[in-house]
Amino acid sequence: MKIKKEIKEWVLIVALFGGLYVSGYYKDVASFLQRIIIETRLLQPSTNASGFEQADYNMHLLDETGQSVDFNTFRQKTVFLNFWATWCPPCMAEMPDIQALYNEVHSKDVHFVMISLDEDFAKAIALKEKKGYTFPIYQLQSHRPQVLQSQSIPTTYVLSPQGRIIARREGMAKYNTASFRNLLIKAAQTGKNL
Repeated sequence: MKIKKEIKEWVLIVALFGGLYVSGYYKDVASFLQRIIIETRLLQPSTNASGFEQADYNMHLLDETGQSVDFNTFRQKTVFLNFWATWCPPCMAEMPDIQALYNEVHSKDVHFVMISLDEDFAKAIALKEKKGYTFPIYQLQSHRPQVLQSQSIPTTYVLSPQGRIIARREGMAKYNTASFRNLLIKAAQTGKNL
């Protein structure tokens, strides 16, 4: 009798997850659950104001309008650089928080470079429009420099105006915090002296 009950429970669980997968809602459910984890603030980016290592700006991007962008145009600027994809639930989970961060600091000389790793860039553009995100998104048109390579997404870096990587995080995180905003704003202010 106990075995029958366990089998029924497992069949129900498998049917639930199978239904979510087949319907396409599994990404939404997974990103919602991960967003709850982000709000606990247990996941924070590693920061180092003096810089982890020198950034490499040798990368070419495509913006939402189809224009080619040389990443070198972001030299001597504070850059919030995020690699993400529409099919990645942790990426989707941190997007609302990144939008809130963008709303707070983009007018303070902090540049957001959100690089979609989707094969079809139109999917990323459609998602941005559907969700009402206002930060700029880009697609890679070249290989990533070695220093910006990662085995997972989302991966986020903060580049200082001096060209140093001052924050790095592989995996989702809570970015819209007072300490992280202060890191970005302080870096942007030091860049005005270059």
